[in-house]
Amino acid sequence: MTALQEYRRLEAIGLWREHAEDQRREVIVSLGDASLVMSSASGAAVGHWSLAAVERLNPGKLPALFSPARDSDEELELSDPEMIQAVERIRTAIAKSRPRPGRLRLYLAGGTTLAGILLGVFWLPDALIRQTVSLLPPAKRLEIGHDLLGEIAAIAGRPCGGSGGRTALVRLASRTYGADMPPQIVVFPATIPDTLTLPGNIVIASAALAEDHETPEVFAGYLLAERTRSQAVDPVEAFLRDAGLGVTFRLLTTGEVAAEPIHAHAAHLLSHDTMRADDDALLGHFTEAGISSQPYAFAQDVSGESVLALIEADPMRGQQADPVLSDSDWVSLQEICAG
Repeated sequence: MTALQEYRRLEAIGLWREHAEDQRREVIVSLGDASLVMSSASGAAVGHWSLAAVERLNPGKLPALFSPARDSDEELELSDPEMIQAVERIRTAIAKSRPRPGRLRLYLAGGTTLAGILLGVFWLPDALIRQTVSLLPPAKRLEIGHDLLGEIAAIAGRPCGGSGGRTALVRLASRTYGADMPPQIVVFPATIPDTLTLPGNIVIASAALAEDHETPEVFAGYLLAERTRSQAVDPVEAFLRDAGLGVTFRLLTTGEVAAEPIHAHAAHLLSHDTMRADDDALLGHFTEAGISSQPYAFAQDVSGESVLALIEADPMRGQQADPVLSDSDWVSLQEICAG
């Protein structure tokens, strides 16, 4: 969205309430790719609004009042002129891009394209999934990811929440995925697969990756392998292929997903073995991150036989790599599920 480029790192203080009867609380408001994120002083997200749905409750008046939807009790008060201008410019750009109110939230190139796809018989499922994946906005991806995260928590138990560990996870995410768009990493007790990627740039990981290893290089290797797999298969595409054509078509035409396919996919993710990452692509990520591939390789196979390529082509062989985490961060991460 061109109107958003100059505001990519914009933040401001606002007053937010979730329900009409609640007292407003001070939050940090961040402008994302297609969303407004409200966070507490500790950094925990308390609200996440799609910019496409945001409504101005008092046009022309200050402080500006916004709501995530016309019929929502949730409300955000902003006084910062630059943030107000940014939100209004993006809302205007979105409104101009809509063909007219009431049309499909997610649409193909037009009615003719949709009709052509619907006429297909043999290639319809793949074509519909590919088009839906390509047109799904970031806010909807994040919504699906949060719904899946909630279902996984209902099945596997609550995620771990030690504050020091959360800080270490933020640093580990930047170290392994890069500082531009690091994922949100959520750690669960050791009752889930090693790592999984959910839509909306969410990665969940087993606490065993920290608890059962002496150095953070192994945990980092698992994250790099997960990064490799998620680039090979889009998490939204994996969800839609699991959910089926009916769910895909409903998402494409209404923007909605029922609870049943969300629950089914969460159970599917938790019950299936993790696919091995492509060695060449994985080594490229180890090289980019400046992390040795050997600790991860030997964690996969202590004999080294099945991971010989990762051992012999270690990009940091003979070099002094920067630490993945400080000792204090690593200890905090190892204790993230304690208590």
